[in-house]
Amino acid sequence: MIVNATFPRIITLLRKERGFSQKKAATDLGISQALLSHYEKGIRECGLDFVVKVADYYDVSCDYLLGRTADKSGTTISLDSIPDSPDSLLEQPEADLSPVLSKKLIINSLHILFDILQQCDNRGVSTEASAILTLSVYSVFRHIYAANSKNLKVMFSLRDDMFRPEVVAQIIKSSSRLTTLCAGRPCKGYEPLPAEKAPLILHDALAREYPLFASSLFNLLKNAEALLEEN
Repeated sequence: MIVNATFPRIITLLRKERGFSQKKAATDLGISQALLSHYEKGIRECGLDFVVKVADYYDVSCDYLLGRTADKSGTTISLDSIPDSPDSLLEQPEADLSPVLSKKLIINSLHILFDILQQCDNRGVSTEASAILTLSVYSVFRHIYAANSKNLKVMFSLRDDMFRPEVVAQIIKSSSRLTTLCAGRPCKGYEPLPAEKAPLILHDALAREYPLFASSLFNLLKNAEALLEEN
């Protein structure tokens, strides 16, 4: 059986999360430590029966082991299953309010941005815009994650010294593709954004249409340009 590259990383992560030595896990799974080492390094391929045995051992789904879902139970995410963002930080007056403010600015701005993307009705534009946002969140999370040396390195497939240039390169690519599509030219197999679909975005119109969120977007834009100008 051919197991994808995700499997070795996940079985290593699960073992280390449990605090099991390689010797203990191998013994419990009924294989040699050398063979488990090969599985964890991706040197050897295992059979389906071993995948099932590992799933039972760590109480996770086979889909999770194979990277088909990010949920250990095998549940796939749906729109209805995504909870609303909690405002628990607001109940802590002694906390630094800077991250709370940034959170609200970003979330409220994204509400408007995704509304506009929906109006564009263009798969390529939505795909590349989402890629930029996804990679930005991923990058910030990895930086914070790396701050504590006790956090397990095997949570990610890209090494610490590799993800930064990879993220930057991919964001540049997606940004370039988005520019091309919004300029009315096809790119990467996607149809361009037609001129008639390009939304007319006016300050006052945004304020009228999004009375709860427009001020957040305006402040975010201002803050972003201040950052760009000072750097």
